[in-house]
Amino acid sequence: MVNIAQNVRVATTGAVSFAPIGTALPLDAVAALAATFKDVGYIGPDGVTQAIETDVTDITAWQNGDTVRKVQTSHDVTFQLVMLETNALSLKIYYADATATASVVKVTGAQSLHNVVVIDVIDEKRSIRIVLPDAQVTERGEIVYQNEEATGYDITLTAYPDADGVKAYIYLDDGEV
Repeated sequence: MVNIAQNVRVATTGAVSFAPIGTALPLDAVAALAATFKDVGYIGPDGVTQAIETDVTDITAWQNGDTVRKVQTSHDVTFQLVMLETNALSLKIYYADATATASVVKVTGAQSLHNVVVIDVIDEKRSIRIVLPDAQVTERGEIVYQNEEATGYDITLTAYPDADGVKAYIYLDDGEV
């Protein structure tokens, strides 16, 4: 096997953009997003963390209790990030308040809306675009107000399958023309 240093990618910057469900999905890593996508702004220094979790059930045989098969019982794809900017969009997303503005938020028990989410990961001229056709905030971290740290809005997005059963489309571009 040949080791190729140029194949190592570092997520040096990027963007996380939200749009209403039904917005046309981008089909590659570099095309301009539709005007309905709104960039949430600065993301915390840990970037975006993707997790894929599966649960399985063991099928065991009567003979010796041998495990003879594993059946997948659940599959979750999630993305965790901290929105650093306090703006109307980050407040709407974190608090599930569709009427939130940069000056007032209503905290209720409302469930988060589903959105199309695009996560752009950029490494110099190379990029990775992760498109979530149906995503929802399913976890919220604590908000800490203190004088030594930015106020951040920690969220976890769960990706749900689209009509084709796809939870996330990942497009890569090597930056070569």
